Amino acid sequence: MADRFTGFPKESIEFLDELETNNNRDWFIAHKAQYEKACREPMEALLTELEPKYGPGKLFRINRDIRFSSDKSPYKTHLGAVVGRHAYVSLSPDSFFVGGGGYRLEGTSLNQFREAVAAERSGRELERIVAGLEKRGYDVGGEVLTSAPRGYRNDHPRIRLLRHKGVTMGKQFPPTAAWLSTRKAIDKITGVLEDGRQLFDWFDKYTS
Repeated sequence: MADRFTGFPKESIEFLDELETNNNRDWFIAHKAQYEKACREPMEALLTELEPKYGPGKLFRINRDIRFSSDKSPYKTHLGAVVGRHAYVSLSPDSFFVGGGGYRLEGTSLNQFREAVAAERSGRELERIVAGLEKRGYDVGGEVLTSAPRGYRNDHPRIRLLRHKGVTMGKQFPPTAAWLSTRKAIDKITGVLEDGRQLFDWFDKYTS
């Protein structure tokens, strides 16, 4: 079992910042103990603490899949994890991000999303949720088509949402914030997740 979450130590940012400059296997192996202690262990402790309320989480591997990429850097320079079905947290040298929603939906889930947006009751519900999040200062967005998806009119009253391949919300915090390395980080993280709960529940209800 992971230790109790007490924040991300300053060494987390230092490691990720140095990894940007030294993105190679030899450097990573030499500094793997720092990665484990300052990055992986705090994130896993956070996921363990969030699980009872938001569902099991998963830390993404630090290794990049370079098979089909022109960028052959072997490691990601951020630490990312999913929380439950719809939430996400990420730490990088530039920011600490908390958010979630329906991200780049495909296939059946994308069709279900569009049908729910087009339907009067569920579509208005999502409009209200999005408006509330924007009013509270959250970044609300997602991948957007340049025109209406096939089968929908450009003059549909919710065309703005129909053009999305999902809807996400989130907030970025400075990685230098003093609270990030303390227990107070839990309050900041759960504050965002609670504000996003209606959006997450909407996707649970209307998409598979």
